[in-house]
Amino acid sequence: MIANLRPAVVSMVLFTALLGLAYPLGVTGLAQALFPAQAGGSLIRNASGEIVGSRFVGQNFKDEAYLRPRPSAAGKDGYDASGSSGSNLGPLNEDLAARIKTDAEALRAESPAPIPVDAVTTSGSGLDPHVSPANAARQVARIAAARKAQPADVLAVIAANTEGSTFGLLGEPRVNVLGVNLALDARWPRAQR
Repeated sequence: MIANLRPAVVSMVLFTALLGLAYPLGVTGLAQALFPAQAGGSLIRNASGEIVGSRFVGQNFKDEAYLRPRPSAAGKDGYDASGSSGSNLGPLNEDLAARIKTDAEALRAESPAPIPVDAVTTSGSGLDPHVSPANAARQVARIAAARKAQPADVLAVIAANTEGSTFGLLGEPRVNVLGVNLALDARWPRAQR
């Protein structure tokens, strides 16, 4: 039995060191060397160099002057990166139907324009950093009024932050909310409003 136990223990220690330490450290080091921004979290900095978020993690913006994200079910108040999750409520759940109805009524009070589905539904992670172009376009009048800007100028900022399908095939066009909001602040600084 000892003769069989020794190779098993040596193999376990060897493969733990190789696959549990050396391989992850090697891949992490390679990623840091070849793709430092992505390996560092795709962090976004404002004009003064302060980190304000990540390109891939959504944030909540409630101010009238900002593009608002889709609803979030991550954490108690939404957009909690430590509690990333969807609501796990099914399409027939009464709580989900009531929340969507309330959100839709609030959006209709803001504008009579059609409501895109992503304006009232959460993403699977609850941290989606994007909205649809239709959702962004629906918010242009509110943002323009709050920033004392022309709607066409706000629409141009949104268009500049609209990404196409990945590789031209995967997914739909999408608008990065944080990117738009930083561009809006750069174009119409808070002190000028």
